[in-house]
Amino acid sequence: MAAPTSHLYPTVHHGGEMENMNANNTSRDEAQVDLLNPNESLAQDVSSTAVLTPLDDDLVGNEEEPNDRGNWSGRFDFLMSLLGYSVGLGNVWRFPYLAYSNGGGAFVFPFILMLLLVGLPLMFMELALGQFAAMGPATVFERMCPLLHGIGYGMVAVTSLVGLYYTVIIAWAVLYMFTSFATELPWERCHKPWATSRCYSYKDADECKAINGSVYYEQTCYNSTVAIDKNLYNLTANFTDKTAPAQDFFQSHILNISDGIDDIGSIQWKISLCLLFAWLLTFVSLSKGVKSVGKVVYFTALFPYFVLTILFFRGVTLPGAKDGIIYYLTPDFAQLKMAKTWVAAAVQIFFALSPAWGGLITLSSYNKFHNNCFKDALIVSISNISTSIFAGFVIFSIVGYLAQELDMPVDKVVAHGPGLAFVVFPDVVTRLPISPLWSFLFFFMLITLGMGSEFALLETVMTAVQDTYPALRSKKVFVVLFVSVIGFLGGLIICSQGGMYILQLMDTYAASWSVFLMAILECVVIAWIYGADRFLQDIEQMIGVQSRHWHNFFKLFWKFLTPGTLLFLLFFNWIQYSPMEYAGKKYPLWAECIGWVMAFIPVILVLGIALSHILKTPGSLLERIRILLRPSEKWGPAHKVPKFDLNDSDGVTLEKGKTLTNPGFNPTGSPFETQI
Repeated sequence: MAAPTSHLYPTVHHGGEMENMNANNTSRDEAQVDLLNPNESLAQDVSSTAVLTPLDDDLVGNEEEPNDRGNWSGRFDFLMSLLGYSVGLGNVWRFPYLAYSNGGGAFVFPFILMLLLVGLPLMFMELALGQFAAMGPATVFERMCPLLHGIGYGMVAVTSLVGLYYTVIIAWAVLYMFTSFATELPWERCHKPWATSRCYSYKDADECKAINGSVYYEQTCYNSTVAIDKNLYNLTANFTDKTAPAQDFFQSHILNISDGIDDIGSIQWKISLCLLFAWLLTFVSLSKGVKSVGKVVYFTALFPYFVLTILFFRGVTLPGAKDGIIYYLTPDFAQLKMAKTWVAAAVQIFFALSPAWGGLITLSSYNKFHNNCFKDALIVSISNISTSIFAGFVIFSIVGYLAQELDMPVDKVVAHGPGLAFVVFPDVVTRLPISPLWSFLFFFMLITLGMGSEFALLETVMTAVQDTYPALRSKKVFVVLFVSVIGFLGGLIICSQGGMYILQLMDTYAASWSVFLMAILECVVIAWIYGADRFLQDIEQMIGVQSRHWHNFFKLFWKFLTPGTLLFLLFFNWIQYSPMEYAGKKYPLWAECIGWVMAFIPVILVLGIALSHILKTPGSLLERIRILLRPSEKWGPAHKVPKFDLNDSDGVTLEKGKTLTNPGFNPTGSPFETQI
């Protein structure tokens, strides 16, 4: 029987559709086939609406690979990369702070709820999308929904901005790690010129007090006679405005921080060299593609757990650790009545699992087609939340000890963000035996945590470049080198004296509500425009047929609960907006405007690219929009495409009336046969 095309399109019917089929229209209840001209070569193509595809081993004919982008060497390479990307610096400093400032143990409830409402559905959606199409965010939306092609580039823009300042934080950790190679850590005592008048070294104070009632005041040890003459006993008793040497060391020596963002100052050469080291490390790790990254991440993903475990057992044995842990776990249920607690939980989920940043789509795009991405999403989600909670025990056992040493409440010890990692911990390790060793382990752990996330951030950018310009795939080293050089040069301004103000500005605006908006648009495209049912059937091609309850669960979340929750968070963020400030210094209007421009970059890309596609498409406006809302002709599963010739099957010439059998295609497991 002749056919208008030279391709064979098997359509697998599923569920209730089977009951409505006319038995006379097909020789099998489960499959219906259009036959070809026997003189032409045949190709088996799997429709994106099919429910089941054969496994690779079941396909007949000669396999044709899709464009070679590279693949993970094994499933665990991807899993480790995903874990390294998701478990980052935020798990160490951000979650513990949010927990104790938003209800302690009670914060875990909204955190887990937001994981179910937002984190897991979005993570699974993006892993499935990247794996199904084998494309990064820059191109996958162009084929799935050309009108909203800009979503992918918006994600890449956010990732690029975050990657700039994230690498600088890694550079700080590198500098601290190198500084730890000393018999005595420099921040154990107050040293000129970086020590301020409020600097108070407990080590110097203890040594001073051991000398016959001497008094330590303003970084000087006075004997008892002078102390009485100058009334130092009363002055020291009332002296509460103290700063630890670690704080002055970070602010005045490492950062040499200026008075505000309007005073950028000079570039700090030590941080710049460490930034260069971080980018060189990134270049070496990424230059040979995902196969080399897959090996490096085994170390960067697992080593932090080793150090955290050591710090945990050391922390819980310190005096005062119990007070810190009790404070961490004590629930304040009144905080659950406040909307900001729920917003904080959702924001932390975005920092933890990183949906809508493009990294999840990128990493999964290098997967084998039949990898179980649903299982991966469950493993990484549970691992991430467990790591955050475990890190809280590590942090607050040590903070409780520090609170006892400083004779101050636990809630006055912990600072937000970099203050926890680069002030509190360095101060704590000075009170531990063999402090340089503990300092080295801690900052080496920060580097491995940061690099695991940085690899994924940069791979997202490079995948976008190579998917947009496929000719560059053969020049991977030059692409990595170009991106690394641009990243290094862009990060130099954050290495300046005013760099901390720039970092805070980028952290607040570049990766805040714009990420929520990208996630909402992503849900609209996949669940409403493309269709949740259709996408779930695409997923079943990869992981097999799932239950009706499984379908209904993800349809409910992708179409209603997840975007609805994100809309609430988005509007609440706008309503609660207040001008930025850091260290008690408010940002000028021009700096706020720059922040808003960074926040609107993804929105501008979405609207600009949509307008470009509309102008290039023929027809009336409504026709153009209707066309651009449909998947392009290139959309489909990234699956091997086998070809075979009916005239040459296993060396046997098939004559008219013969039966061609594909034993793996029929979903019932019985051989699929077609009459020629």
